[in-house]
Amino acid sequence: MDETIPVLAVIILTITSTLLVLNINWRTGIIALGIQYLAAFYLFTLIFPLSFAAIKLVVGWMSVSILGSITPPEEQIQITSINRAGWLFRLMASAMAIVLAFSMGPNVILFVPTGLVIVWGGLILVIMGVLHLGMTTQPANVIQGLLTVICGFDILYTSVESSTLVVGLLAVTTLGLALSGSYLITSEQEEEVG
Repeated sequence: MDETIPVLAVIILTITSTLLVLNINWRTGIIALGIQYLAAFYLFTLIFPLSFAAIKLVVGWMSVSILGSITPPEEQIQITSINRAGWLFRLMASAMAIVLAFSMGPNVILFVPTGLVIVWGGLILVIMGVLHLGMTTQPANVIQGLLTVICGFDILYTSVESSTLVVGLLAVTTLGLALSGSYLITSEQEEEVG
């Protein structure tokens, strides 16, 4: 099997999760999340039949469209006001998280019997999602971080347990997270206005 395309998917996951951690603006985050689900879809096709992997892609894009349909706060539409040291810190923390994910891969593969590239993709999403959660307090960014963690966990867990029930439960979790996140974001905006 050609390893070029799975490695390319992991590179795309690395770039999109780094963009989410950098927190450039709302639209960039939504686009990066959509591309992230597309790259994760390819890794799912290595684990599942195409029909199950398509469920993951559709659910991910539905979550992205739910979050994209709400009107974010005005300060998140424009470039966030992080100074140069903040950008550098986030970039260095992302680089360390990526190195951690790649170095943990050979050890995790002992517990998750699948390909190393799949483990790398899942670990990158989980670690970068947790890093994103640790660096933000805005509800929109927290939801993006949680969706990243869930997507990475989904890749790792479904390579161990690939039942239909697990696919359904993780899909419901992803959609529920997007719906509750959109509710929290709109209720926060209403409190600021009112």
